[in-house]
Amino acid sequence: MEGVVLLHKPKGMTSHDCVFKLRKILREKRIGHTGTLDPDVTGVLPLCVGRATKIAQFLTSETKTYEGEVTLGFSTTTEDASGEVVEKQDVNRVITRKEVEEVLAELTGTIEQMPPMFSAVKVNGKKLYEYARAGQEVERPVRTITIHEFVLLDDREVFEGENISFRFRVTCSKGTYVRTLAVMIGEKLGFPSHMSHLVRTASGEFLLEDCISFEEIEENVQNGTVESIFISIDEALSKFPKMVVDEKQAEKIKNGMFLKNELEITAPFITVFDKNDRCLAIYEHHPKHPGMLKPMKVLVNNQELKL
Repeated sequence: MEGVVLLHKPKGMTSHDCVFKLRKILREKRIGHTGTLDPDVTGVLPLCVGRATKIAQFLTSETKTYEGEVTLGFSTTTEDASGEVVEKQDVNRVITRKEVEEVLAELTGTIEQMPPMFSAVKVNGKKLYEYARAGQEVERPVRTITIHEFVLLDDREVFEGENISFRFRVTCSKGTYVRTLAVMIGEKLGFPSHMSHLVRTASGEFLLEDCISFEEIEENVQNGTVESIFISIDEALSKFPKMVVDEKQAEKIKNGMFLKNELEITAPFITVFDKNDRCLAIYEHHPKHPGMLKPMKVLVNNQELKL
């Protein structure tokens, strides 16, 4: 049993909770995720099973897409709907569509962002949420992120009321805190705010419409069709350039054999396959020997090569 499961993560579960639950359903210990989603966030969560756990680091996409909702009128400790209210201020004026679109445009491109106190970012070896739970405020590192697209999904021309909510879609770089973007939107409009809803609709090439629920996974296990839930390792790595080696080279790859970059591939990672179209390893450019490739992750061992 191996491959990548595209889970439609439910609300209220941490990424680790999802791993634990899938281990119980599949009765497989070797399961890992490719990056965390906050408990309140639903959507695309790729989980690696069996031998696929070796490729998890290569599936952590640089680009994510989310659809969410910002609510103006009050802020929270966690910057989302799960936290305690910190500041309240009625929205005492009409906010126009043009204003919101201008704010989203200002936040598009390369910007700086400070991670929220309730996050897993480490400061002095300790996670920020540990400081937050202890009531301690610490200096947080500013990070540079890229917002590729920021679009207002609400079709109203004006927004008014004590609390105002509107929907958006954002495509952003890895490491972006979307709930912090919601706070930044509020600041630019002059009101406290928080992220009231969020779903991840894409993680790289993995899309929400291709995801599967825990209930559907359990059905496949009961029906004996569990293999149908997996994306193969080969398919999951299809975005990387590919080299094919002969049987003699395949046997040496498990021992860390260097390869010549005969195809002059410039991409940072290269997948190496045998003649049976099985992925053997992932290689990278050798830092000291131009034109040579060195193994970064070997996916087979002696026993597997003999199969």
